[in-house]
Amino acid sequence: MKLRPLLLAASLAFSALLGPVGGVAHAERDNTPKELKHVGVDEHLDGQIPLDATFRDETGSMVQLNKYFKGERPALFILAYHSCPVLCGMVQNAAATAMKEIPWTVGKEYDLVVISIDPRDTPETASQKKASILAAYGRPGAESGAHYLVGDKTQIDRVASAIGFQYEYDERQGQYGHPAVVMLVKPNGQMARYLYGLEYDPRDLRIGLLEAANGHSISTIEQVILYCYHYDPQDGKYTLMATRVMQLSGFATVLALGSFLGIMWTRERRRKRAEVDARKADSLHHRTPVTEN
Repeated sequence: MKLRPLLLAASLAFSALLGPVGGVAHAERDNTPKELKHVGVDEHLDGQIPLDATFRDETGSMVQLNKYFKGERPALFILAYHSCPVLCGMVQNAAATAMKEIPWTVGKEYDLVVISIDPRDTPETASQKKASILAAYGRPGAESGAHYLVGDKTQIDRVASAIGFQYEYDERQGQYGHPAVVMLVKPNGQMARYLYGLEYDPRDLRIGLLEAANGHSISTIEQVILYCYHYDPQDGKYTLMATRVMQLSGFATVLALGSFLGIMWTRERRRKRAEVDARKADSLHHRTPVTEN
């Protein structure tokens, strides 16, 4: 393993950890190595992935992206490449670690779609990477929802441009400079959220997927989670909204008090009704004539 590609990836990782500024993440231009001058992310929130873009999956079959975005469930979306010496593996393993900690399962509530940015990658290398990540994920049944795709540069660039993912190939080293980011995509293929860095908070991933799900199969508790958390573009993560928590707590208090009073009122009505019925029964008993033999 060559040292320079490692340094390039490390430099890029540091740039990625700086996170988005003003809702848009850019690689630092002034003091950035020339290999990274055009590397970064321009967030295209609600931007549409080209669903007619064509790739080969890990089995070698030709597929279009519309196969995975039919309006049914959201997706965790990653652009990477399989011969990357450091960064891509770190990003995908970090994603797998976070995925293990959330209740939703790949293949059931959401999909994992990974597209290689290297046209030299093959279905075989895609299959190997898929097996590696699924082994790290370790949850049965995920195979049906994990899709590793390879394709030519034209199709790769169509997708990268549509989502604002900027990468650059270093011909001298034979490696790619690219940002450390995973993306959350709505069931219709629109971009919902970008999460940055080499570690992903499971809470951020869960809330991002709930947000991306756009109302599909979300429980009441999950709706409450969405209500209480807000995405902070400065920090690149979800934060708890104190005012909303207070509102929700106030509502819960009123609801609990109302339920308590309702129960007490019902019990009191039943007690009084029982007393009235007892008095009626006693009155009828005393009025009934006694027949002597």
